[in-house]
Amino acid sequence: MRAITALDLDPGPCLAVRALCARSSSGAVERTWSPRSSTSSLEKKSVGRAPSIDSAIMSVKHAKPNFSQSRVAEMVKRLFGLTASEIGSLPSYDDQNFFIDPIEGDKYVLKIMNSEDSKNRALIEVQTHAMSVLHQNGLPAQTALPNISGQLISLEEIDCGYGSQKYLVRLLTYLPGTTISKVPLTPQLLYETGKMAATMDTILQEMVHPDLAVLERENFIWSLSNLSLLEPYIHLFDGDPLEKVVKSVLYQYKTSVIPKRCNFRKCINHGDFNDLNVLVQPDERDGHRISGILDFGDMNSGYYIHELAITIMYMMTEHPKPIEVGGPVLAGWESFLPLNEAEKDCLYVLVLSRFCQSIVLARYSVSLHPENAEYLMITSKKGVHILSQLWELGKEQVEKLWFQTAAQFSEKGKPSHISKCNSKAPCTKQVYI
Repeated sequence: MRAITALDLDPGPCLAVRALCARSSSGAVERTWSPRSSTSSLEKKSVGRAPSIDSAIMSVKHAKPNFSQSRVAEMVKRLFGLTASEIGSLPSYDDQNFFIDPIEGDKYVLKIMNSEDSKNRALIEVQTHAMSVLHQNGLPAQTALPNISGQLISLEEIDCGYGSQKYLVRLLTYLPGTTISKVPLTPQLLYETGKMAATMDTILQEMVHPDLAVLERENFIWSLSNLSLLEPYIHLFDGDPLEKVVKSVLYQYKTSVIPKRCNFRKCINHGDFNDLNVLVQPDERDGHRISGILDFGDMNSGYYIHELAITIMYMMTEHPKPIEVGGPVLAGWESFLPLNEAEKDCLYVLVLSRFCQSIVLARYSVSLHPENAEYLMITSKKGVHILSQLWELGKEQVEKLWFQTAAQFSEKGKPSHISKCNSKAPCTKQVYI
């Protein structure tokens, strides 16, 4: 097993570190932007050839930008011709995000990438293009505003206190709403979440861009294709009973998922369709509709079934009865993209695999930041409990509940009290939904 290195940095912070940043500040950002960095390489690494993950983190610890609000105002005026009447700082683990309210109208989020991720312009360009493609096809994704030179991405060079460094800058459209983590996860909303995830990946798979190859992130530790990359960190459980569960899931993945992977349908995954990256707004029936999709930093070439497993896993963490989440999400997904037999057979293990990724990397975060151990472990306890419950119930019982519930949705059709996304979504084109 190769060690993790700064040469192979990939976007996206570890779950526990993201939670540490997000949960303490979510109220300040729920109207505008995900509290998690959209491309963050300082905590989530891929496997490479150098000494250790710790040295990789140390090598980029000064990569986060530190722009003052006065400099941001000057930059917004110079690059975009806008005069900011209000500038507000938004949380981000590795980057800098600012809420911008210009006198010219509309609202925006200015995103200044950290200097490490700014070295991978091609990846940022593909992510930006993906957001635009989704928006053009009627999905509520942010888009980048061109600068006065007509470019969607600007490069700024500045000394933020650590020597002159280069930072990629984008001005993104404002999406109103609150994170789905803040509202009741009704069966109707879960159904729409599953349908939205399937729709999103289907559109992304049809996307055309000259640099799509950058999404082939073979050593990306958060890809569900790379579960074996967790093995060097299992020792962190140090005798915890959960270690047996995690090892068992990894074994099931190797013996039951990998042999069937040749039958999975390939696609481009958003990769992080979670409770803090989905925005919602009240609808006209006292429920909620999806109003925003955030954070494309984990995009990778994967499989449709991976996105469904990720979506179910994260929605479970916000539901009072987690086991009941899978059915409605699965029904919504299959209303747009029915699973094949291999995908159905692997869904349970893939959901557990995503829990393992999150929990193992949370343990690793604690080893890096022991001063935050109490908070980090409180944050991860929910996932530990759900993983244990799913494992104890077993594949047969969980699948029976999920697929029977999904079938009930299908038999009666989409319930009339579930609002249609395309009749309420804040977009002009309605191609897929």
